[in-house]
This record gives sequence, structure tokens and C-alpha cells, in this order.
Amino acid sequence: MRLPRSIFALTLAFAAAGCSDIGLRHLEAPGQGPDEFSVLPVKPLTQPKDYAFLPAPTLGGENLTDPNPKAEAVVALGGNESSLNANTAIPSTDAALVTASSRYGVAANTRQVVDAEDAEFRRKQGRLTRLRLFKVDRYSQIYRRETLNPDRQNEAARQAGIETPSAPPVDE
Repeated sequence: MRLPRSIFALTLAFAAAGCSDIGLRHLEAPGQGPDEFSVLPVKPLTQPKDYAFLPAPTLGGENLTDPNPKAEAVVALGGNESSLNANTAIPSTDAALVTASSRYGVAANTRQVVDAEDAEFRRKQGRLTRLRLFKVDRYSQIYRRETLNPDRQNEAARQAGIETPSAPPVDE
């Protein structure tokens, strides 16, 4: 009599686990604390001399602490700050890149097509990942075959004679 009860309890547990739909990612702290590389240094906060003469806040406007973070990021990555202005034409330095990337035409609904294809891919790959008895990152499970192993790619580039930046050893 105990065996049918345990089978019933196990089936009930699987059914309850299958009903939850929290998405692909479990949004929990990884346990090691914040990533020091995701924190951007900004200028120190200062107190204004007179609060009556502060500028009115504007949506998407600049702030006094970090006036133009996008431009600073573009410059830090080797780009040109003037390329951020949406009203300017494509810079001559980027014309060849734009020509090469659009040589086969660009569909107007590219984002919608990619979104639909990705949803179908996740649906096919995630058929058996609905059952959750333990907290697991389903995103990594579904896209496992689509990811590159950085250590293997780095070693392949080195074997091909391409200069690569130094990387920590694989076993660390």
C-alpha cells in the first residue's frame, strides 16, 4: 500500500513543479556579491549652492554627475563621440562597414522575425525543462549548444597564429 502512495506523491510533485512558469532565468544573487566590472565610476555627487536655481529635470537629459555616459563609453571603446548624433549621416569611416553588412538587403521586420524564430527555438528546446524540482538556470540549458567555449576559441586562435590577449589558465 505504501508504494502507490509514494508514486502518487511523486507524480503530484512533478505536476506541481510543471505548473510553475517563472521564465528561463532564476533571478537570484549568485552568492559571491556584486560584479566589480559592472559598476561604472562616476564623478562624485556635489550639493548645489542653491536648490532654487536647479535646472528642471528632462526625460533623457543630462545630469550633473555624469553628463554624457554613452559618449564616454563610445570614446573608451575607441569610437568617435560625434557618431552618436542621430542627425548626422553615416561617417565615412563606417561607410564600408554599413555597405558590407547591408549588401544582401535588410528586412524591415528583422527584429520581429528573430523574436518569433527564437520563441519557436525555445519552445522546441524547452519541452522537458518545464519540470523544475531544483533551481536551475534554464536559459543556459536551452542555449548550451549555441554558446562558444571561450577557452577553446582562444586556443584555436592561438594555434592559427592570431595574437590573442592573455587569459587566465583554464583550470582557474
